[in-house]
Amino acid sequence: MNRVLLVRYAEIHLKGLNRPFFERLLVDRIKKALEPIRPNVEREQGRVFIYDVPEDSLSVCVDRLCRVFGIHSVSVARCVEKDWNAIHAAALAETASYAASKEKLTFKCFARRADKRFPMTSDQLCRELGHEILETYPNLSVDVHHPELSVTVEIRQTHAFVYSGEVLGAGGMPVGSNGKAMLLISGGIDSPVAGYMIAKRGVQLDAVHFYSYPYTSERARDKVIELTKLVSRYAGMIHLYLVPFTDIQMTIYDKCPSTETTVLMRRLMMKIAERIAKDTGSQALITGESIGQVASQTIESLCVTDDAVSMPVFRPLIGFDKEEIVEKAQKIGTFETSILPYEDCCTVFVPKHPVTKPKVDKLRESEALVDFEPLICKAIEQTERMDVQSV
Repeated sequence: MNRVLLVRYAEIHLKGLNRPFFERLLVDRIKKALEPIRPNVEREQGRVFIYDVPEDSLSVCVDRLCRVFGIHSVSVARCVEKDWNAIHAAALAETASYAASKEKLTFKCFARRADKRFPMTSDQLCRELGHEILETYPNLSVDVHHPELSVTVEIRQTHAFVYSGEVLGAGGMPVGSNGKAMLLISGGIDSPVAGYMIAKRGVQLDAVHFYSYPYTSERARDKVIELTKLVSRYAGMIHLYLVPFTDIQMTIYDKCPSTETTVLMRRLMMKIAERIAKDTGSQALITGESIGQVASQTIESLCVTDDAVSMPVFRPLIGFDKEEIVEKAQKIGTFETSILPYEDCCTVFVPKHPVTKPKVDKLRESEALVDFEPLICKAIEQTERMDVQSV
């Protein structure tokens, strides 16, 4: 009995005539996720089957697949001929380890018959399989409502597949199916989560990070690269743009009203991010801002920030509280890196009493006190690009 991986998807089913496009894109993402192993990936009637996976690589492949956006769940299945004796033997083999692990265990059989030419109905399959399992393993009993073990057989066009249980995937839509956006990524907790959430909707990510050397260290820079790599486990390859921001930040600090430095800094960051985004094909900006979390994230401050750009700004965390964001960061594996104690440029030169209700006209006037254009151009010219991808 060959072991195969059975991949299910959910939201793609709703795409009507466009569904083949999303299915092909999902298959491409699966192949990239499993590139080091190079299995055989086939698509068939609402499922993706992955063949030729070495036995010792099954768990690694499941882990990688569960980070591919668009996948609802994955099962490790036994692939057999569409023959009752083969199906029956596979079901007993699938149940054996569970039966040996407990003195008492409840189970239920499920059957899905995509090939209606198969001579047994789904109900017949379930009854006969349940009977054989009870005869072979007397410590098992049937519970149709809350079984501890589910044994499923799917009769497809070419083979039958028998499996127990499934591992939930990341859900969402395949990356690349819904355009491209630029993530403003800091070294904090919020922005990696924001990038993850937008990528989950099928958006391909680029990222931009602003650093203020020597006020921020190389370790702070490395931290951001690592965070980008962690997000890339879900989003695929991310082009990370590292922008030197020291000159702009010092100029704001020296020549602009002290209470407005944080909001002015955000405006300049947004302008630079937008220019890089337009040059590299992104259609929107992404930030990790949440209403009222800090002074620069009041409604008034966000309006002033948005005034600096013409591109849409996505803020998927806008209504989240910190506890919810932390929980999400822990789930996707970015939290421990985010809390490493290395400062980013947003935490240096913070005013003691920042303005919390800035006015757009007033901030435009303050920004006009300095000709920032040469500094913006210089920062973009000195920007370093890195191609970041998790191994």
